[in-house]
Amino acid sequence: MNFTTQYLQSVNDYKDIETGPLVNYLIQDAVAAGASDIHIEPWESSLAVRVRLSGVLSELVHLPLDLLEKISGRLKVMAELISYQTDLPQEGHVPASPEVANVELRLSFFPSVRGEKIVIRVFDPKHRDFDLEKLGFDNESLHTFVSLLSKPSGLILLTGPTGSGKTTAIYSALHYLQQRAGPSVSISTVEDPVEVHLPMICQAQVNRAREFTYPIALRSLMRQDPEVIMIGEIRDAETAAIAVQAGMTGHLVISTIHSGTTAGVFARLINMEIEPFLLSSSIIGVLGVRLIRNNCPRCSTIVDCPPSAAKLIPPEMLEGAVFMKGEGCDHCQHTGFMGRSALTEMFVTDEVIRDAILQKLPTRSLQNIAVSQGMRTLWMAGMQRAVRGMSTMEEVIRVVASDQV
Repeated sequence: MNFTTQYLQSVNDYKDIETGPLVNYLIQDAVAAGASDIHIEPWESSLAVRVRLSGVLSELVHLPLDLLEKISGRLKVMAELISYQTDLPQEGHVPASPEVANVELRLSFFPSVRGEKIVIRVFDPKHRDFDLEKLGFDNESLHTFVSLLSKPSGLILLTGPTGSGKTTAIYSALHYLQQRAGPSVSISTVEDPVEVHLPMICQAQVNRAREFTYPIALRSLMRQDPEVIMIGEIRDAETAAIAVQAGMTGHLVISTIHSGTTAGVFARLINMEIEPFLLSSSIIGVLGVRLIRNNCPRCSTIVDCPPSAAKLIPPEMLEGAVFMKGEGCDHCQHTGFMGRSALTEMFVTDEVIRDAILQKLPTRSLQNIAVSQGMRTLWMAGMQRAVRGMSTMEEVIRVVASDQV
């Protein structure tokens, strides 16, 4: 039984609920469960509180709808926001303190027809480890990624949906570069927002209200003599053009960009009117990242291969395959999964790929060429996890089904 449920059971009448302790218990329960986000949302007949565990939402508790205004007001006071404003979105930050289980909180309030929806992003300092070797990369992808980071110039892009581990991977890359070179290298970042403060690295946060945008920040940063530049995200043509130019003029640039596939990054940038010859000259690699849940080591048992999965897995991979699935236990919050690790797709732009980019070949053709050059797709990586009993085929299909080749 969690803290919130215990507290609610100790109260004789919901009118006697104290908002401060209730909010603190919700946060403590989320932290104890290892949640990355807390969703507080008014439904038809209740105020639903859900937590995101290993990328999947799970119900924590349902509260009376009457508590929404009090909970929203309490959280806004904690984040120093306008407590009485409920018809416009607001965002705020709550620093780590014993009151909030020693975690940092990023709050987002969004008005809906039933009232405000509140989402709280949880940052636990105890779980911040930016060691590249602990990200769960396979050995080949890790070796290739490190070799790209060792290059003096060029543009490295990371792609994947929200919550796929791009930020952790990019911070780990910066940590690796800083640890390897120490004070002899100048590293600067432009982010929106700065999620973690890194030692010995100059970090800037864009502020659109003050017209401090990505392009303005990057133009100024280019005069700061950096060797490594991290751009939080390439969102527009102007930022893309500066990033490409910086990668061609002696800087190592690392950034993220949203694209369905690694090969699709080039079509996305060409649509931003970046010339193919500039892309082939500047981009040295694209890393596709997804996070997949691992089977719980305590309750996982051997199971038969699902008939639907047998049709998707190549026969050679089925030989010696061991499929496992967690039954659910207290250790894994009865989900059958414990923790997540990264699936990666490392797209390296060698001479063959550069020629294909210059010819403006379609995304599917670029991906096929990369596979023929030895690239392992996300789908292939996922199947290997499944046949080794590290995760389930259902989980692989949930995360990377759209990336089948």
